[in-house]
Amino acid sequence: MKLLENTTICLRPLEPEDLELLYKWENDASLWTLGGTVSPYSYYILKEYIAESYKDIYEQKQQRLMITLNESGKTIGMIDLYDFDPHNSRAGVGILIDTDFQGKGYAGQAVKLIIDYSFSFLKLHQLYVHIPTDNITSKKLFTSCGFKESGIVKDWNSVSEGFSDVCIMQLINS
Repeated sequence: MKLLENTTICLRPLEPEDLELLYKWENDASLWTLGGTVSPYSYYILKEYIAESYKDIYEQKQQRLMITLNESGKTIGMIDLYDFDPHNSRAGVGILIDTDFQGKGYAGQAVKLIIDYSFSFLKLHQLYVHIPTDNITSKKLFTSCGFKESGIVKDWNSVSEGFSDVCIMQLINS
């Protein structure tokens, strides 16, 4: 079995064929508060992003991998390592699973694969996530993967109702 793969899914680099999916997911305004996006992305910008994705995490300080079903080859989501900090040996994790594939255990599998990659290959000391406090599903996902809540940041994200609190969760490589 390869490092970024299990019997059900694999985490693979971006390909030009991912442009339509990226356009769909990155321009879904309902997700913008989760990722800090404030405006839509053009096809051109996303095409350039894919073209630059060959650069490694040390150069870009982030890495996006597509989550693909092994059996069908269908791409069902993406997982990111972001704010990569080699000096402090840490990175943030973000994940998106297409709504048609949520609730099937794919997110947990993807998070476990990215943990293994981050700790065994990148030799990171810790991973962290920022989760809106009302996002119970994400909190359960990361808790089931070993992350522990380390604090609440008040009024962290601007939302339509004002501001929302964010839970910080960490997984320390011990």
